[in-house]
Amino acid sequence: LNEFTDAVNSGNQAESQAEFGDILFSIVNIARKLDIDPESALAETNQRFRERFSAMETEAKKQGKLLNEQSLEALETMWQTAKGKST
Repeated sequence: LNEFTDAVNSGNQAESQAEFGDILFSIVNIARKLDIDPESALAETNQRFRERFSAMETEAKKQGKLLNEQSLEALETMWQTAKGKST
């Protein structure tokens, strides 16, 4: 993480990408060591995100607005509400 932070702070995009790749590689190896299927875990997270985002869009529509018309505070409130409703 320190190497990634240093790369980001240096402004070197290629180095930042390489260090980020190292982080992802490490996380996948931790998952495998713990008998967690990293692809399934990511797919489940993506599905939860889609459900929550859809709930936010629905809430904004009920208010007669688009998500990009919401304040950051309103978006956070809608996200937390959607998060509480999802499994």
